[in-house]
Amino acid sequence: MLQDIRKSTQGTTAKIIIGLIVVAFAFWGVETLLFGGSDNSVAKVNGEKISPAELQQSVNIEQRRLIAAMGDNFDPAMLEDQALSQRAMQGIIARRLLLQSAQDMGLQISDAQVGAVIGSMEQFQVDGQFSEQMYRALLSESGYSPASFKQSMVDDMLVNQARTGLAGSEFATPDELALAAAIVEEQRDLRYMTLPLDRFRVEAADVAESDVEAFYQANQESFRSPESVVVDYIELRDSDFAQPVSEEQIQAAYNEEISHGEYQAQNRVSHILLSQQSGESDSDYQQRIASVRGALDAGESFADVASEYSDDIGSAMNGGDLGFTSGDVFPEPMEEAIAALAVGEVSGPVVTDAGTHFIRVTEHQAGEPPSLEELRPALQERLSLLEADAELLGVVESLKDLTFNAESLEMPAKELGLEIKRSDAIVRNQADGLFASAALLDAAFSEEVLDGGMNSDVIEVGQGHWVVMHARQHNKPEILPLADVREQIVASINEQNAEAAVRAAAQAAVAALRSGESVEDFAKGNDFEWQVEIGVTRRSNTMPADLALDAFRLQPPAEGESAVDFVASRSGDYYVYQLTRVTPGSAQGLPEADKTGLRRLVSGEFGQLVDSEYRQGLRANADIEVM
Repeated sequence: MLQDIRKSTQGTTAKIIIGLIVVAFAFWGVETLLFGGSDNSVAKVNGEKISPAELQQSVNIEQRRLIAAMGDNFDPAMLEDQALSQRAMQGIIARRLLLQSAQDMGLQISDAQVGAVIGSMEQFQVDGQFSEQMYRALLSESGYSPASFKQSMVDDMLVNQARTGLAGSEFATPDELALAAAIVEEQRDLRYMTLPLDRFRVEAADVAESDVEAFYQANQESFRSPESVVVDYIELRDSDFAQPVSEEQIQAAYNEEISHGEYQAQNRVSHILLSQQSGESDSDYQQRIASVRGALDAGESFADVASEYSDDIGSAMNGGDLGFTSGDVFPEPMEEAIAALAVGEVSGPVVTDAGTHFIRVTEHQAGEPPSLEELRPALQERLSLLEADAELLGVVESLKDLTFNAESLEMPAKELGLEIKRSDAIVRNQADGLFASAALLDAAFSEEVLDGGMNSDVIEVGQGHWVVMHARQHNKPEILPLADVREQIVASINEQNAEAAVRAAAQAAVAALRSGESVEDFAKGNDFEWQVEIGVTRRSNTMPADLALDAFRLQPPAEGESAVDFVASRSGDYYVYQLTRVTPGSAQGLPEADKTGLRRLVSGEFGQLVDSEYRQGLRANADIEVM
């Protein structure tokens, strides 16, 4: 049926319909058809519009993130705009609400703060230094311009400032601290023995043949061969089309590379920022500026003056250091001052929207481009693949046309002079090789390819890598003969028997302890290892983790009595234990460091609750309209 549809799209009627659609787009525009009017916003948050471009950018960024995270094994279904749009929309709305709240609070972020953060971000650094080239390249890959990225950083910092301030306002009262200490610092005394699973395993030869046959008959559906498919396929890579590159081409590419100005000189700078505080008079503000200037003129260390006077807390902790700039990281007045300074020289007062700066250039790096020999391998590869990509895309388009209606790959391969390869059996959960790609697996097991006898689409597996396939053989699941799965069955029976036996032994041990036998006597009588733990807390690491978790869940026994239970570990071993005493924890007597950690724990939990309630409250009181 799908093959018929494919053929019908080549007809005159289909072409007329497509022509009418093109005319409609030409007269009324794509936006009118898609968004239905002059107000093309996709949502409004308290009256602020969210544009289609903003939503699409968010979707694009998420797509790039998924592709980078999953590599060649990404699932195309995860990249569908519709699937991502809903999640992206909710993210934009939540962010917009937080940003509006931060702005309502009157919070602000200075240009210097943003510049300092960007300059210190490791992803923009090469050998520990800020790289303008890396900065612009990564922004371009992520769909940002420098201006839009800086605005995004400002928004993020405003939101974080508001959330951190609210969460940080929480604290633990003495009663809350005492309650937390009673739980966290609770101590328990117990004895336990270990029943190892290996002790209860038997040799394979000890499993009766009748048990093997009965297990096989009862579980035949578990012993089916995996469904698989063998495909013929054509694989295209850009490297297959790589062409020799002449010395003249390499020299021209090198000249163009170094002429782009990407190898700019950079200056590392420090600053002292003085911002006029709320309620501070102009005269007092000017006096502070004069005091800083006097200290610098008197020869005091710039770093010391920055640490003492600067209102930029982040850089003041590092002697005022802001990192490197090549001329466009900081506000224009700062960049102009930086350009006029020699290394070690300090500027006079420089005024920006953030306040008054004193700037010192601490290091200068000349913008020396690498030599031709250093760039030769990269240039040669880029040039050879540049021509290869053009030829590859031409072959891909031809291959798409030829395979669309072809009954197999033979004619397209012959027409284009391409090699047909044959795969090994591919299973639905293929984990290695070319066909571990989710896109190829989906196509190989699709109804059109597997049952319809059609060629797949020409699928882009990765950058410069394309594959088209045709099913050669479909191997449906079949019940495997007993001989092929006998060892697997014996191992399963042995494991089931061992698990049942160790559990029964643990239950018998619990019954004996509850009848009055001691852990020590039972363990020695049955050759099990046993141990005593006195005063263990939830943070203790002297016991197995599975045992500790279960022991602190057990209800404390009455005075003078004990509680007995058992727990299975993740490895299959069992622990049988006897809890004899529980002592509530207390904050009194704790080292001050532990008390501080406990306060942070309680405050952190309350802070998370406040943050959650804050965001829920913003959404509940907001006017949100999704188009």
